Amino acid sequence: MTPVLVHGVPETAAIWGPLLRELSNLGHRDVVCLSPPGFGAPLPPGFGASVSEYRTWLIDELSKFETPVDLLGHDFGGGHVMGVAMSRPDLIRSWASDIIGTLEPDYVWHEVAQIWQTPGAGEAHLEELFGGTVDERAERMNVFGITGPAGRAVAAAQGPEMARAILALYRSAAQPEPSEAGRHLAAAAARPGLAIIPTEDHAVGSFAARHRGAERAGARAEVFAGLGHWWMLEDPRHSASVLDRFWTSL
Repeated sequence: MTPVLVHGVPETAAIWGPLLRELSNLGHRDVVCLSPPGFGAPLPPGFGASVSEYRTWLIDELSKFETPVDLLGHDFGGGHVMGVAMSRPDLIRSWASDIIGTLEPDYVWHEVAQIWQTPGAGEAHLEELFGGTVDERAERMNVFGITGPAGRAVAAAQGPEMARAILALYRSAAQPEPSEAGRHLAAAAARPGLAIIPTEDHAVGSFAARHRGAERAGARAEVFAGLGHWWMLEDPRHSASVLDRFWTSL
């Protein structure tokens, strides 16, 4: 079965590099990385970069595979994955996501997301974040947690097009959108699910909320002790081992 990986914001598929090497060592050499429009892939004409449009984009991409896939999403990519898991389970054999807590009714967007959702403030923040040289942006990504060669590769792809996609996506996802989507979370139980729960990731809901979300989705909860938002860069070997164990158990 083909593993398919979808990254988030403000990223490109470069974040998967160390994980891909570890997965290959475990025998997973046919992994496909899909880049959402605006995030390492061009924004098509007329693409509004809303939550629903990204869900449609991912459904279209998965429809090109001959057999259902093992779908993994990180950050907003995890949101796109959940959109598919809840609406088109026929396209997947399994799903895994690290943002399931954002679908709980009490979820509050993190501080940077709230800035991006605010007209004027969001534009100013991204102009500063994506300003300067590649080296300067790479240093900011390093502070975020996107370290090493991945940080520089991500920085090289950042610019006005990614900024437009971020603003449109986050503004379309302001509450109550995620809470409304979460009302359908039980539908994700149609396929085996894995809720990745890094203990030091404080942007995607509380520890308790993420466990509640996993239970509502009928998913296996896997705690990544001591790891944060970019767990795949912090400990790619452990991350690959968990994914391998999940996929081979199906």
